[in-house]
Amino acid sequence: MRLVFMGTPEFSVPALDGLAQAGHDIAAVYTQPPRPAGRGRRPRPSPVAARAQELGLTVRHPESLRSEEAQQAFAALKAEAAVVVAYGLILPQPVLDAPARGCLNIHASLLPRWRGAAPIHRAIMAGDAESGVCIMQMEAGLDTGPVLMCEATEIGPQETTADLHDRLSIMGAGLIEEVLLSLDYLKATPQPDTGVTYAAKIDKSEARVNWNAPADQVDRLIRGLSPFPGAWCDIGGERVKLLRSCVAGAGDKGAPGQVLRDLIVACGSGAVTITQVQRQGKKPMDSAEFLRGATLPAFLA
Repeated sequence: MRLVFMGTPEFSVPALDGLAQAGHDIAAVYTQPPRPAGRGRRPRPSPVAARAQELGLTVRHPESLRSEEAQQAFAALKAEAAVVVAYGLILPQPVLDAPARGCLNIHASLLPRWRGAAPIHRAIMAGDAESGVCIMQMEAGLDTGPVLMCEATEIGPQETTADLHDRLSIMGAGLIEEVLLSLDYLKATPQPDTGVTYAAKIDKSEARVNWNAPADQVDRLIRGLSPFPGAWCDIGGERVKLLRSCVAGAGDKGAPGQVLRDLIVACGSGAVTITQVQRQGKKPMDSAEFLRGATLPAFLA
């Protein structure tokens, strides 16, 4: 099938790889423009751009698709379908209408739950039992289009956003190939009006741990914001990211923020065991390594 691929972050790369390996004719790859990164703040191509260049594919990175010129350039590709995976730009109606068989979005949630920007983070932070991937026929609304195919998966009790991100990325790559092979007879199912939730973009103001919250809520915050932006707390005057955790045993109790032993910290109710942290400017380390080089205060702030 002649396709346009539209994606930007690492999450999108397995889908691009899968489509290329399956032999589809990828007319062009659309991705976000290079952004300043690293200490030198030099422009760096997106993960999708870098992979597309390795595959010898044509890469386009317009700042917007709202101009008539950009829309005509897209339509001139005469694609049968566009596959969209975390692209990051709004697709105007002329772009949505250009491919003969529409624009197909790989969305990392079980729609209509968690429409929007941060479905993986929000699913873990909310304590959802499962997540998944939906292939959706795109329309003008925010993730409101009819669904062609879904696959669900359980969220593990100690799974982080990074863990689930990687699993859903691979699942999405497999699912879009199934959809493309079955497109002639698949029927898109409208999303129900009930059960709609929105996954708002993560704000850094959410990231500081509130030890007065219940232990299960603190645990979900830590895992849901790992690795980015990273839940954090103050440990002896140093801002430390908390990357992995689990709810401690029922007998572990104390005042909120109290260090009970090692990195078991009391919460408003119950306690959490911190198993991986990251000091500023350092790589992630497990709690045992951290404790060898740190003196813990009686309370974390």
